[in-house]
Amino acid sequence: MADHNTEIDFIPVKAEDIIGDRRALYDAFVKSIPLAVGATVVVLVGLYLFWG
Repeated sequence: MADHNTEIDFIPVKAEDIIGDRRALYDAFVKSIPLAVGATVVVLVGLYLFWG
């Protein structure tokens, strides 16, 4: 069986280290909301026109 490294290096994580990733995720989420709402409206209007 191969030797596995079982040591984990714990380094201090500061807010500045992760704030960029969190900001990018938030911005992508906020940009996706209008697309999701628009797609839902299109689907609902399509269903109404088809089966209305």
